[in-house]
Amino acid sequence: MMDTLLKTKGKALFTTAIFVFFAMAMQAQEHFGGLALYTVRDNMGEDAKATLEKVAEVGYAYVEAAGYNEGKFYGMEPAEFKAYLESQGLKPVSTHMGMVTLDNADQLIADVKAAGFEYFTIPVPPMGMFTFDRETRTMGMKGTMENFVSVLTTIGKKCEAAGLKLLYHNHDFEFKANEDGVVPIDYLLENTDPKYVNFQMDLYWVTRAGADPVAYFEKYPGRFKSWHVKDMDEEGKFAPVGEGTIDFKRILDQKETSGMMKYFVEQDQSWDKKPLDVIKISHEGLKEIGFH
Repeated sequence: MMDTLLKTKGKALFTTAIFVFFAMAMQAQEHFGGLALYTVRDNMGEDAKATLEKVAEVGYAYVEAAGYNEGKFYGMEPAEFKAYLESQGLKPVSTHMGMVTLDNADQLIADVKAAGFEYFTIPVPPMGMFTFDRETRTMGMKGTMENFVSVLTTIGKKCEAAGLKLLYHNHDFEFKANEDGVVPIDYLLENTDPKYVNFQMDLYWVTRAGADPVAYFEKYPGRFKSWHVKDMDEEGKFAPVGEGTIDFKRILDQKETSGMMKYFVEQDQSWDKKPLDVIKISHEGLKEIGFH
């Protein structure tokens, strides 16, 4: 009698274990990909914790921050921010740190490290080199490319020493020849050491500049460690992933050549849609395209 009960109980435990295993596997399949929190910046400003909960509910597995101020990420101390992300099943992977200078780099790197991030990403030329014309809404930079490389390399060495990886994120102007006939992104790629400096490719802005992401992967293999997956509609505006004109499948086929380790959905403006709705549409788009 006892043997029969033990066998029955054993079968029940085995069945339960199998069910839990497959349930966890299915959940893992549904939770994938990253979100650039810049997409939901207004929501993060209103209630960061509630917004992160919704990001996790949509199915994202990791995030890129864009809300650091006075030593805190979205009002939370680095360790608190890391712990809250983990409580929601989210992983801190990358953070944009456009405010970095040679003077504050050590403190910023320490905070980024404490928050559990892997990538310290610079979104525009730092230290006053970035320019923006509000009338024409065009971006650019001032100063020399030599100085730009020097700054990135110095910060990159600091990141490497701290166990972080430095990435530079592009917009469109880096893919266009400057007044000296130099294409900034080419200069950066050819004059930085991949041990210290690599790149986050924003697929929208590369396309908007008239360049081909795949051609850059082939010319500079392994240098584009993360992507911003951002679509473009027929008018050239930002669009949810899968609802625009960019051939992401062609680009995704060259993932290995690129060197891409992580990717993040981003949509700078959501127009007539709410950002929290946009990130749902884009996550479904990722799935249909073949991202995982």
